Amino acid sequence: MTGDHGAPADERALEHRLSGPGADLIDDLSKLDGDLVVLGAGGKMGPTLCLMARRALDEAGRADVAVHAVSRWSDGAVRGRLDAGGVATVVADLADPAAAGKLPDAGNVVFMVGAKFGVTGQEYRAWLTNAALPHTVAQRYPDARIAALSTGNVYPLTDVRTPSPTEQSPTGPVGEYAMSCLGRERIFEAAAATRGTRISLVRLNYAVEPRYGVLADLARTIVAGERVDLSTGFVNIVWQRYANEVVLRSLGHADREPFTLNLTGPETLAVRTTAEQLAALLGREVSFAGQESDCALLSDARRCHELFGYPDVAAGTLIRWQAEWIAAGGTLWDKPTKFQRRDGRF
Repeated sequence: MTGDHGAPADERALEHRLSGPGADLIDDLSKLDGDLVVLGAGGKMGPTLCLMARRALDEAGRADVAVHAVSRWSDGAVRGRLDAGGVATVVADLADPAAAGKLPDAGNVVFMVGAKFGVTGQEYRAWLTNAALPHTVAQRYPDARIAALSTGNVYPLTDVRTPSPTEQSPTGPVGEYAMSCLGRERIFEAAAATRGTRISLVRLNYAVEPRYGVLADLARTIVAGERVDLSTGFVNIVWQRYANEVVLRSLGHADREPFTLNLTGPETLAVRTTAEQLAALLGREVSFAGQESDCALLSDARRCHELFGYPDVAAGTLIRWQAEWIAAGGTLWDKPTKFQRRDGRF
């Protein structure tokens, strides 16, 4: 799935594209041993990732493999779309101590549970969700392959004049959210070390699609006539369809020596230039506040691109799609990334 496609016409077309499996994923999932459980499937990425897995398995002729999507499912419409797409939805609150015993058996697990926004002042919530729940999940699925979503926030802010962190670079999380995410990694590493659980740790930043993400944040600011904050002047983004596929394909790399992967696009975008491009496409003026700092949250994803290829939609196309989506009155989610924050408080 490569090339500069036109922008999705509506949400139905967008979700179909976001859940479209590539040939390599179909081949990978054709060899899947055991069912797939996706924990935290009701978030921004989870629904299309689940549908992508189901579509790939169907195209591989693996109707025998079930995809279970686990969430509290506060949005019944999203749950209904997954059920209609052949995904088995499971209602569970993983914070409930009794929930783990009711989860479906599976040979493969994608862990997408996380707490980031609104935990300032209640930091314990981040630690309970991001660091304690992995222990429960690892105990429930000791023999499974587990792909755990992590974040590039485990790295420190990087001087933009120096190379971005690779998977071998020292971690240095800023703030308790980022620290709790590193805690999540350490708990899964402990499961690998003590029980031989096969683990992949995927450090993602920032997935985008037209309804949310860094580009949507910038476009909304411009349309509202507000100034774009330049304090974080550089950012990595990646097309969410590609991110979905890489997370699923990382299951095949999960190992007792945990497989760690930076997941983002190959470009480092300048916020000023990106905002100017969006404004021009939208026919709007753009103004700025502050000056670019010398450091930003960045990741080097060359290992990802070597193993899984480059994203099938480049940053320039994503910028154009974002403007076209806004201009057409497309739906926007009220889920800002807060990528500008530099103190780790979300």
